[in-house]
Amino acid sequence: MSRSARTLYVFALYLGVVSLTLLFAPNVLLSTMGMATTTEVWIRVVGMLTAFLALYYYVAARVEAPPAMMWATVLARLTVPVFFLAFILEGWVEWPLILFGVVDAIAAMWTWSALAAVGGE
Repeated sequence: MSRSARTLYVFALYLGVVSLTLLFAPNVLLSTMGMATTTEVWIRVVGMLTAFLALYYYVAARVEAPPAMMWATVLARLTVPVFFLAFILEGWVEWPLILFGVVDAIAAMWTWSALAAVGGE
Protein backbone atom coordinates (compact mmCIF):
# COMPACT_ATOMS: atom_id res chain seq x y z
CA MET A 1 0.00 0.00 0.00
CA SER A 2 1.42 3.39 -0.99
CA ARG A 3 1.94 6.15 1.57
CA SER A 4 -0.97 8.14 0.16
CA ALA A 5 -3.28 5.11 0.17
CA ARG A 6 -2.26 4.45 3.78
CA THR A 7 -3.40 7.96 4.74
CA LEU A 8 -6.82 7.22 3.26
CA TYR A 9 -6.91 3.88 5.05
CA VAL A 10 -6.20 5.46 8.43
CA PHE A 11 -8.80 8.17 7.76
CA ALA A 12 -11.31 5.42 6.89
CA LEU A 13 -10.66 3.80 10.27
CA TYR A 14 -11.19 7.13 12.04
CA LEU A 15 -14.46 7.67 10.14
CA GLY A 16 -15.53 4.13 10.98
CA VAL A 17 -15.11 4.75 14.70
CA VAL A 18 -16.93 8.09 14.50
CA SER A 19 -19.76 6.55 12.46
CA LEU A 20 -20.30 3.66 14.88
CA THR A 21 -20.36 6.07 17.80
CA LEU A 22 -22.87 8.33 16.05
CA LEU A 23 -25.05 5.37 15.12
CA PHE A 24 -25.07 3.55 18.45
CA ALA A 25 -24.03 6.02 21.17
CA PRO A 26 -24.32 9.53 19.74
CA ASN A 27 -24.86 11.25 23.07
CA VAL A 28 -21.65 9.79 24.47
CA LEU A 29 -19.71 11.52 21.71
CA LEU A 30 -21.74 14.73 21.91
CA SER A 31 -21.41 15.06 25.68
CA THR A 32 -17.69 14.21 25.54
CA MET A 33 -17.27 17.07 23.06
CA GLY A 34 -19.25 19.42 25.31
CA MET A 35 -22.10 19.58 22.83
CA ALA A 36 -25.83 19.35 23.49
CA THR A 37 -27.19 15.81 23.49
CA THR A 38 -30.13 14.93 21.30
CA THR A 39 -32.90 12.43 20.70
CA GLU A 40 -33.30 13.52 17.08
CA VAL A 41 -32.70 10.91 14.39
CA TRP A 42 -30.49 13.29 12.39
CA ILE A 43 -27.39 12.53 14.39
CA ARG A 44 -27.76 8.88 13.43
CA VAL A 45 -28.32 9.89 9.79
CA VAL A 46 -24.95 11.68 10.01
CA GLY A 47 -23.52 8.47 11.45
CA MET A 48 -24.88 6.47 8.53
CA LEU A 49 -23.44 8.92 5.99
CA THR A 50 -20.12 8.89 7.82
CA ALA A 51 -20.12 5.08 7.61
CA PHE A 52 -20.61 5.32 3.85
CA LEU A 53 -17.70 7.77 3.60
CA ALA A 54 -15.57 5.39 5.67
CA LEU A 55 -16.38 2.63 3.21
CA TYR A 56 -15.44 4.83 0.22
CA TYR A 57 -12.13 5.83 1.81
CA TYR A 58 -11.39 2.20 2.70
CA VAL A 59 -12.04 1.01 -0.85
CA ALA A 60 -10.06 3.91 -2.34
CA ALA A 61 -7.11 2.96 -0.15
CA ARG A 62 -7.33 -0.77 -0.89
CA VAL A 63 -7.51 -0.35 -4.68
CA GLU A 64 -4.87 2.41 -4.75
CA ALA A 65 -7.24 5.01 -6.15
CA PRO A 66 -5.78 7.24 -8.86
CA PRO A 67 -3.97 10.38 -7.66
CA ALA A 68 -6.78 12.59 -8.98
CA MET A 69 -9.21 10.88 -6.61
CA MET A 70 -6.82 11.24 -3.69
CA TRP A 71 -6.32 14.94 -4.48
CA ALA A 72 -10.12 15.33 -4.54
CA THR A 73 -10.27 13.96 -0.99
CA VAL A 74 -7.64 16.48 0.07
CA LEU A 75 -9.65 19.37 -1.32
CA ALA A 76 -12.91 18.12 0.19
CA ARG A 77 -11.39 17.51 3.63
CA LEU A 78 -9.74 20.93 3.67
CA THR A 79 -13.15 22.57 3.22
CA VAL A 80 -14.66 20.82 6.25
CA PRO A 81 -13.22 23.23 8.86
CA VAL A 82 -14.28 26.17 6.69
CA PHE A 83 -17.89 24.97 6.67
CA PHE A 84 -17.80 24.10 10.37
CA LEU A 85 -16.43 27.54 11.22
CA ALA A 86 -19.23 29.15 9.20
CA PHE A 87 -21.80 27.01 11.06
CA ILE A 88 -20.29 28.09 14.39
CA LEU A 89 -20.21 31.78 13.44
CA GLU A 90 -23.86 31.59 12.35
CA GLY A 91 -24.72 30.17 15.77
CA TRP A 92 -26.09 26.94 14.31
CA VAL A 93 -23.78 24.70 16.30
CA GLU A 94 -21.47 24.83 19.29
CA TRP A 95 -17.73 25.47 18.87
CA PRO A 96 -16.42 21.95 19.64
CA LEU A 97 -17.58 20.88 16.18
CA ILE A 98 -14.47 22.61 14.81
CA LEU A 99 -12.37 19.85 16.42
CA PHE A 100 -13.73 17.38 13.86
CA GLY A 101 -12.78 19.86 11.15
CA VAL A 102 -9.26 20.07 12.53
CA VAL A 103 -8.93 16.27 12.30
CA ASP A 104 -10.11 16.42 8.68
CA ALA A 105 -7.62 19.16 7.85
CA ILE A 106 -4.71 17.34 9.50
CA ALA A 107 -5.58 14.12 7.68
CA ALA A 108 -5.89 16.03 4.40
CA MET A 109 -2.48 17.60 4.89
CA TRP A 110 -1.04 14.15 5.57
CA THR A 111 -2.46 12.87 2.27
CA TRP A 112 -1.24 16.02 0.51
CA SER A 113 2.25 15.46 1.89
CA ALA A 114 2.24 11.82 0.80
CA LEU A 115 1.08 12.71 -2.70
CA ALA A 116 3.55 15.58 -3.05
CA ALA A 117 6.46 13.42 -1.86
CA VAL A 118 6.19 11.31 -4.99
CA GLY A 119 5.21 14.06 -7.41
CA GLY A 120 1.48 13.45 -7.13
CA GLU A 121 1.92 9.71 -7.64
